Amino acid sequence: MRAELKDPSSTALDRIDLKILRALHADGRLTNADLAARVGASPATCHRRTQRLFENGHITGFRADVAPASVALGALVMIGVILDRSSPDSRNAFEEAVLKIKEILDCILVAGEFDYFLKIRARDLADFNKLQSQTLIALPGVQNTRTFFVMREVRENARLTF
Repeated sequence: MRAELKDPSSTALDRIDLKILRALHADGRLTNADLAARVGASPATCHRRTQRLFENGHITGFRADVAPASVALGALVMIGVILDRSSPDSRNAFEEAVLKIKEILDCILVAGEFDYFLKIRARDLADFNKLQSQTLIALPGVQNTRTFFVMREVRENARLTF
């Protein structure tokens, strides 16, 4: 059984923890030995601390950044969503439905003109049009949407600075 994750903001990070986080954030492929050398700790200490950073929710995973065009997902679309009512039930129904749509990369609850922003990858305009007309239009509680086709990605998924 997996240990319950703690709230990352409730656990204090010291200088070595921050060095580990910075190093892994810059290069998640570092071996434990390379990581230990980079942060100035023994491999055993580094391993123990890295495990604790996972358990406490500071590190949530590792993955490769894949060039979207190389897997035929070159179209990036942002959608602003306005729900017909902003109640916990309507938000929950919307969020549960969104989680089932693999093309939606990000779903962010926001304050302001829109209730949510969706970030979607599609092969091309025709592929997105099919997704819009068959799937997105049927999302529960949606009153209105505004679609933004991304012309150029100036900066995406930039590294955190801490």
